[in-house]
Amino acid sequence: MKLSMWSSYYIELSPEDAVLELEKYGYKYSELSDEHSMVLLDRGDATQVGEKYKEFAAKHNVTFPQGHLKLSAKICEEDDRALLKRQLDLFKAVGVKYAVLHYDGLNRYGELDDDEIRRRNVEAIKDLIEHIKNTDIVICLENMTKAEVANSAEALLWFINEIGNEHLAICLDTGHLNLSPYKDQAHFIRTASTNLKALHLADNDGSGDQHLMPSARGQVDFKTVIAETKKIGYDGIYNLEIPGERNEPLEIKGYKLEYIRNILNYYWNL
Repeated sequence: MKLSMWSSYYIELSPEDAVLELEKYGYKYSELSDEHSMVLLDRGDATQVGEKYKEFAAKHNVTFPQGHLKLSAKICEEDDRALLKRQLDLFKAVGVKYAVLHYDGLNRYGELDDDEIRRRNVEAIKDLIEHIKNTDIVICLENMTKAEVANSAEALLWFINEIGNEHLAICLDTGHLNLSPYKDQAHFIRTASTNLKALHLADNDGSGDQHLMPSARGQVDFKTVIAETKKIGYDGIYNLEIPGERNEPLEIKGYKLEYIRNILNYYWNL
C-alpha cells in the first residue's frame, strides 16, 4: 500500500517542515495541499520554486504523486483558472501527476439548471486540460456531497465521457460519499473502475464532513474501500485528508500517523 498523508495535516508548518515530519514517521507519499501550494506560489516562478521543492522533498524520501487544486477556485471564472494554471505548472515541476479538482457549482449566478452547470464546467475543464496537454498530469474530478452533477461515480463519468480526454479521471472522497445519497463505497469504486486515479480517505458519522481518520468513530467501511480498490487494480496512493485530526501537538499527530498505518495495513493484509 502506498500510504499517504496530505501535506496540510501540518498546515501550521512550512512546506519544507511538513516534509520533515512526514519523513520522521515514514510516510514516503503525500498530496501537496491547496494551502501549501499557495505558499510555494507566493515565492515566485512556479517552475523554479516547484523544482527546488521537489529536490528538497526527494532528499527526505518524500514524493507528491497527488496534489489538490485550490479548493475555493471558481473554475468557470477566467481569473481563477489563471491561478489554477500556475498551480498546475507548480505541480508539473514538483512531480504531481494527479491533480484533484472541485467542480464549480455556479451558485453565485442564482438558479441554473444542471445541464447549464455541466455545460459551463465542461468548457472550464477543457481549458485546463488544454494547458496540460503536453504533460502527464491528470485532472481528477472529486465527488461532492449533494449536487447531482458531481455526487456519484456516474455523475463524474458523464464529464469523462463528454470530454473524452486521457487527462481526466476521478478522485473518490470517502467522507463526501458517506454524506451523499449514494453511500455505497463499493459501487462507486466498481463504477469508476480504471477511471479512479486518486483517493481522499476520510471518515464521518453522517452528520457533517468531519474529516476523521479511519478509527471506527465514523460510518465509512474502510475494509471494503481497500478491498474494492485492490480488485480494480488501483495503483495510486491511499491518501488521507483529515483536518478533523490535526488540532493536536506535533507529537500526538505523529502517534496518529503510526496508528493510521497500523489500521490501514491491517485492512490491506486481510
